Amino acid sequence: MFGNIERDCAKVTRVGDTIQSVERAAAILRLLASGPRQLGVAELARALGLPKGTLHGILRTLVHVGFVEQDDGTGKYRLGATLLHLGSSYLDVNELRTRSLNWADALAGRSRESAWIGTPHQGQVLVIHHVFRPDDSMQTLQVGTYLPLHASALGKVLLAYDPYGESLDSPLQAYTPKTLTTHVDLEAELDLVRAQGWAGEMEELVEGEVAIAAPIKDPRGLVVGSIGVRGAVERLAGDGGLHMQFVSYVRDAARAITRDLAR
Repeated sequence: MFGNIERDCAKVTRVGDTIQSVERAAAILRLLASGPRQLGVAELARALGLPKGTLHGILRTLVHVGFVEQDDGTGKYRLGATLLHLGSSYLDVNELRTRSLNWADALAGRSRESAWIGTPHQGQVLVIHHVFRPDDSMQTLQVGTYLPLHASALGKVLLAYDPYGESLDSPLQAYTPKTLTTHVDLEAELDLVRAQGWAGEMEELVEGEVAIAAPIKDPRGLVVGSIGVRGAVERLAGDGGLHMQFVSYVRDAARAITRDLAR
């Protein structure tokens, strides 16, 4: 089962211009990525030809930095969330933005509001693309800025569909009187986001502004970003609720980008 990997990993015993411990750590990660979902120390030691004591030391370090996780019940090891986040970061920041440019422009033109695209980064939303509202008003480019996960429509989408279970500090910071500041209220909101497939934000980040966002998925079906519109409450909402045509515009754009990423 591990024949090819064992031959590759035999190289880790040679010392030359490379650092042996790093090579061994890389061999462990490759094995965990290509073998069964979880492996025990005995299986790893046998496949890599390493003493269990040496293996334990490397595994402890990999667990400490989040590259590997140990199952409390079985004691076996699997790839960690930190490594999975790093592995998808290239798509998130580069390919996602490239594939989204035209659709974000179209969303801004269709909605007559500013269009935003965000990805998760260090417990916040990183804005990777921003299209101005197509009018003559004074606007500031927001690319590279951060938004709070719990108080933005883009962030609520990322939280609702986060496969790694992003945790938030408590208490949640209030930006306006309408910001959700309890985890109970936020969890109820995220349940609603998952049920309806989009997120709304009613003056929770900036008073007088509302936003709508929907998830962008990669070819594996994982949510790697969100796209949405933001504008004045009097334009995007009425009688206490969001205008549903804007929801349709946002969801159409999110589906189009998702289709492009799958090609």
